[in-house]
Amino acid sequence: MPSAAAAAGRLDQALAAAAGISRAQAQVWLDAGCVSVNGTVITKAARRLHGGENLDWTEPPPRPSGVSAEAVSLTVLYEDDLLIAVDKPAGMITHPAPGVHSGTLVNALLGRGPLPGATDDFGPEGYRPGIVHRLDRDTSGVIVVAKTVAAQARLAAAFKARDTRKQYLAITVGAPPAPVVVNAPIGRHPTRKICMAVNGVGARDAETRVDLLARAPGRQLSSGVQHALVLAQPRTGRTHQIRVHLAALGTPILGDSVYGRPSLLIGRQALHAWRLDVPHPSGFGRLRLEASPPADLLLAWNALGGLWPELPGWEPLPGILTES
Repeated sequence: MPSAAAAAGRLDQALAAAAGISRAQAQVWLDAGCVSVNGTVITKAARRLHGGENLDWTEPPPRPSGVSAEAVSLTVLYEDDLLIAVDKPAGMITHPAPGVHSGTLVNALLGRGPLPGATDDFGPEGYRPGIVHRLDRDTSGVIVVAKTVAAQARLAAAFKARDTRKQYLAITVGAPPAPVVVNAPIGRHPTRKICMAVNGVGARDAETRVDLLARAPGRQLSSGVQHALVLAQPRTGRTHQIRVHLAALGTPILGDSVYGRPSLLIGRQALHAWRLDVPHPSGFGRLRLEASPPADLLLAWNALGGLWPELPGWEPLPGILTES
């Protein structure tokens, strides 16, 4: 049973600080009777502490969600006691949501072992045990999922503080002016419910750096439009951010049926989460993860007449754990 000397103040705040979890999660643990102060179980979040009390806690078992574990093969890039990183295939939804209970990444991960419980079985964004960031259903590549509540809180805090680096590969219709940094706030489209838009409803700041890696003539397309392979590095994490920003440049992603148009060369948007750099939730070092470009992306680029370029390396940083 973990133990710590409590800080002065409210019990839920002291527990959150000691266990490295959110106050909402601390409330769940208190309600479950999993927290004691000087050997006495306390459930009241507002209980005042003088500081120095012996604080003990255990993590309650995950609450039932109605989401089943499924035996689905996954490409694991890295795994330890605190997190797992996988190469999510295109076509897989990240987590269950109302009306979607099966076939998601969370279902597949539950088939491998337990994930941290969620504060709600199905909140507004669905059932998200361990989820700290998402990829669109038809975007492939690196995604990290926490395996403990504390790891989830620490990783979520890193993403919120923008202490992460994300690199995506995309094939665009047309060649964007690059290098370029797109600063364009993104919000909900005013009339198309499933879409986002620059300066849409409730727009929030959004920034993406775009670098040109290679060009292709588009030889198999009657229009003869030039295409480009780009490296997109979002600094923020807005919904559909890269897709919206590239479309705003006049160079939508190949195969993007929402912000561009479908393509016979690839059955989804040609967008791949190639690399992710995150601080390890243990507090020691950083983790660099890389997922090789998938076959459908390579085949589409080849069909366009492009030569696959030598991709840029990581910038050197101290204290890096590298898995690929």
